[in-house]
Amino acid sequence: MSDTPHATPASMPPGKAAAQNAAPAPGMRAPLSAIDILAFLCEILAFGTLALWGFTMWPFPWNIVAGIGAPAVAILTWALFVSPRAVFAVHPFVRAFVELLVYASATIAWWSMGNAWIGLAFGVVAVTVGVIAGRRHLS
Repeated sequence: MSDTPHATPASMPPGKAAAQNAAPAPGMRAPLSAIDILAFLCEILAFGTLALWGFTMWPFPWNIVAGIGAPAVAILTWALFVSPRAVFAVHPFVRAFVELLVYASATIAWWSMGNAWIGLAFGVVAVTVGVIAGRRHLS
């Protein structure tokens, strides 16, 4: 047990109490919001779309390569630059650009499969969710 007294928000100045409540404890993270869950679902849908595109739009020997390779490249790119524990710490604009590339590739895959409206709807939803999530994480 520590000898230092724990300060209660009532005994702190108003600005410090709000700042202490807003920041999570060390080793903890802020709880997930609905936007975080939607962003995760958009990423999963983008990877699934790339797999579907690879398996259905290529002839037999290449469909296995494209069906496994396209989502693998997208997942690797996302893990290196965009994920919460990304290997490379890059500027937020680079993160947004890489995320946009993944979403754009899924949108183009839908278009090439002959489903332009699905691609357009996915692109609008994914980019909107990405912008809202990105703005939330910057503030």
